[in-house]
Amino acid sequence: MPGEVPPWSRSELESRQLERLADTLARAYAHVPHYRHAFDEAGVHPDQLESLADLARFPFTTKADLRANYPFGMFAVPRTDVSRVHASSGTTGKPTVVGYTAADLDTWAEVMARSIRAAGGRRGDMVHVAYGYGLFTGGLGAHYGAERLGCTVVPVSGGMTERQVQLIVDFAPRVIMVTPSYFLAILDEMEAQGIDPRSTSLEIGIFGAEPWTDEMRRTVETRAGIRAVDIYGLSEVMGPGVSQESAETQDGLHIWEDHFLPEIIDPVTREVVEDGQEGELVFTSLTKQAMPVIRYRTRDLTRLLPGTAYPAFRRMQKVTGRTDDMMIVRGVNVFPTQIEELILTVEGLTPHYLCVLTRPGNLDELTVQVESAGPVDPALGDRLRERIKHRIGITVAVDVVAPHALERSLGKAKRISDRR
Repeated sequence: MPGEVPPWSRSELESRQLERLADTLARAYAHVPHYRHAFDEAGVHPDQLESLADLARFPFTTKADLRANYPFGMFAVPRTDVSRVHASSGTTGKPTVVGYTAADLDTWAEVMARSIRAAGGRRGDMVHVAYGYGLFTGGLGAHYGAERLGCTVVPVSGGMTERQVQLIVDFAPRVIMVTPSYFLAILDEMEAQGIDPRSTSLEIGIFGAEPWTDEMRRTVETRAGIRAVDIYGLSEVMGPGVSQESAETQDGLHIWEDHFLPEIIDPVTREVVEDGQEGELVFTSLTKQAMPVIRYRTRDLTRLLPGTAYPAFRRMQKVTGRTDDMMIVRGVNVFPTQIEELILTVEGLTPHYLCVLTRPGNLDELTVQVESAGPVDPALGDRLRERIKHRIGITVAVDVVAPHALERSLGKAKRISDRR
């Protein structure tokens, strides 16, 4: 049945992982010159794989590797066998291009159907998809997964917020799939139109494409009267649907390990760390045909935990930040999610914020611009400044601005502005 999680034991899953991993390494070595060269340079060969732990001997893949082989150099099948391509919207350099065979698209639809079902979606539900369509993998991934599950899809994409609200009111969807930052903009628009967000038909929000905190979850659930769950994915590995939080437990995202093999590494030493330790998430695809990826460094920070809702499948903790989003302020590592968490503890402030890095002299300075929920009150900024100093240990400037003063995001939220 579409969307059902295989009822395997952990040992059965690991046996399938080893078999699929051996095939993936062999295909990558045989058909992708980049991997053949990288494996040879590292002195490893796919025939040397005897256990899952042996994967640690193989080299990493980075976004720079994908860009260096732009556009189709990482494909393991002839271009004529590729049914679809997607690409990142990177702001610098060439985009990263990913390809899918017809079988890959079928796998993607299935893991997305599995994810929507885990989130509480069911056959016959109406699903409002407000992720972007096009080269971005979010919209189409959600779309085909919902259709595979047997849902009715409303393919709105991002933007046109007034129409988003109209369609939610008129079509009465049960599920919305959207970035958390854009969902806040939708809620703002509802309230501007005099609509109580808790009065709509929405029951489930499947939020992804950017890190968001448990404090944000509580804020959204209270404000909209829905159950908010996290979905994770990245185009380089497949797209959305790599892992999903269960609506029953809301305790982290179960990774669909029959298709995606995770590791956690120390981002500095690049050594694999034990389950339960925080580090950088690394993925190896196990079933992708068009473009297998070996030990792809995601730059996302998380930890691996035992499965709960699906015991054979390990969970990943909600992503706490990215190694490339980390700000170093006076020698202290700071992530936007830490700032967001504290903003949400100050009544009168909203989750719309921007971290502005400047260097007026020899040292970096951080200013947090944050919107007030009502009339601007400088005391709210003082309260936030004190909590940041107490919790994170840095002194920042806080600029409380009027409601709607900061630009709204229609996709992934931009939380950092570097003006140094």
